[in-house]
Amino acid sequence: MTDPTSEPTEPVGELAGLKAIVTGGASGIGLATARLLAARGATVAVLDVDPSGASQPLLALKADVTDDASVRAAVTEAAERLGGLDILVNNAGIGAQGTVEDNPDPQWHRVLDVNVLGMVRTSRAALPHLRDAATARPGTAAIVNTCSIAATAGLPQRALYSASKGAVLSLTLAMAADHVREGIRVNCVNPGTADTPWVGRLLDAADDPDAERAALNARQPMGRLVTAEEVAAAIAYLASPAAASVTGTALAVDGGMQGLRLRPAGS
Repeated sequence: MTDPTSEPTEPVGELAGLKAIVTGGASGIGLATARLLAARGATVAVLDVDPSGASQPLLALKADVTDDASVRAAVTEAAERLGGLDILVNNAGIGAQGTVEDNPDPQWHRVLDVNVLGMVRTSRAALPHLRDAATARPGTAAIVNTCSIAATAGLPQRALYSASKGAVLSLTLAMAADHVREGIRVNCVNPGTADTPWVGRLLDAADDPDAERAALNARQPMGRLVTAEEVAAAIAYLASPAAASVTGTALAVDGGMQGLRLRPAGS
């Protein structure tokens, strides 16, 4: 009888053998996604301005999505060290509060540079590798962009952030059309308010953090914030061969915020 412990171990899981990059992957939704992809068998590189939050088995690489040379170098290194690239998760992003009057031009340029052009730079660098994957392993090449409920619902005090995520939604659809015949799928996830470090910082800065958290919970029909792990699960699905016929789709993970219109409790 063969001793299974003497045989070499191979990756197991629906993503076994696939190679992935997750930008902004050292914290929050990005880190939850990188860990889940790895748990499902992928080998994963995390690109982040501060990759220290990503530990093995993740490959942590420093990259700034606002710097094209930095992005190209990191994507090239990741593809070389992973042995190719099948999946790109464009997750790096920053937030902003305020009405259209509140954010000065430099802040508009900064948020759009990170949230929109950051995805452009990383996708541009990754596409040659994804085309190779689509040829060598049909059905595996995928891009998933982290968008937001702010792209499809009008939220107060989020003019700049909403504009950036509206652009991400349109970019996702355009990229899906451009690359579908190359065998590369492009989709996005639209999280509701998620329990992430950025939201935590907003709550900490509020006059009444408990009341602010209660208000954020209440505006989502399920009555709570979305977790990073729930968003990661949606990203992992869209990135996987299980979603081989899914492209140009925005998958809401928002506790019903976009689609449901509930009557007030008790009415």
